[in-house]
Amino acid sequence: MAKIHTIHANGSLPKPILWHKIHNYFTLVKNEINPSLSADVPKVEVLEQELAWLKEHLSQLDSPVVFCHNDLLCKNIIYDSTKGHVRFIDYEYAGYNYQAFDIGNHFNEFAGVNEVDYCLYPSRETQLQWLRYYLQAQKGMAVTPREVERLYVQVNKFALASHFLWALWALIQSQFSTIDFDFLRYAVIRFNQYFKVKPQVSALEMPK
Repeated sequence: MAKIHTIHANGSLPKPILWHKIHNYFTLVKNEINPSLSADVPKVEVLEQELAWLKEHLSQLDSPVVFCHNDLLCKNIIYDSTKGHVRFIDYEYAGYNYQAFDIGNHFNEFAGVNEVDYCLYPSRETQLQWLRYYLQAQKGMAVTPREVERLYVQVNKFALASHFLWALWALIQSQFSTIDFDFLRYAVIRFNQYFKVKPQVSALEMPK
C-alpha cells in the first residue's frame, strides 16, 4: 500500500474523491430512496448533520492526498507465499484520496462482508505495528513514535468516513442492485458501527 500511495499525479495537485462520492451517494439516498428507508436506518436529516460534522472534523487532520485503492477488502489482496509477493486487484474505486481513508477503510474490512464481525478490527497494538512498517516502507528510514501515533489518530478518524460512505453505497445497492446480497442489512451494520465508535474516535487527539 505504501508503494501505491507514492504514485504521483501528473500536473496539478489532485483533489480527494471522498467528499464528491459521499455527496453523490447522499443525494441519491435523499432524493431517490428516502421515502422507502427502513426504520433501522438513520433519518436523512441525521445523515445530513453527520456528513457536515465529518467534513468539518476530518478536514482539520491534514491527511495527505495520495493515489488510493479505496476498496482493500481481503478478496482484493492476493498473496503469493512462495515469492512473498502481494498484489492488489479490482481498481474500480481507485483514485486520489486521503491517505488515512485508504488505511482506515482497509482496517474496517478486517471485519468481513458476508458475516461482519468488528471484533476482528485490528487492536491498537496491531495498528501501531502495521503503521510503523507502512511509514518505514514509505520513507525508507526509521520513524518516530509521534509519527506513528499521528497516523493512528488520522486513520481511526477517517475509518468513520469509510463506514459512512459504504453504508450510503449499500443503501443505494439495496434498491438497484440485482446481486443476491442483503445490502440493507449491511448498510444498517455499517451505520451502527459508525455511531458506536464515533464518541471514542472523535475524542482521539493528535500528538503534540
